[in-house]
Amino acid sequence: MSVLEDITIDLSIVLGSTNLPIRQILAMGRGAMIALDCGHDDPTLVYVNGKLVAKGRVLVDEDQMSLEVTEVIPREHR
Repeated sequence: MSVLEDITIDLSIVLGSTNLPIRQILAMGRGAMIALDCGHDDPTLVYVNGKLVAKGRVLVDEDQMSLEVTEVIPREHR
């Protein structure tokens, strides 16, 4: 067993964000659309333990989604 197998990290893949009042969220039904602050060409951000470590783009193949990493953020810019 590798020593790395017991290490836990917090990984976040961020497509975009928005601010919504709770009343608007509570009023949403199934299939509701939420507008994000980014366009379809904007990069998806990859955070590890709260620090931006990479950028990429989401790929969709039928019912499978994946992330293609297009840029790794240099350590001195984290």
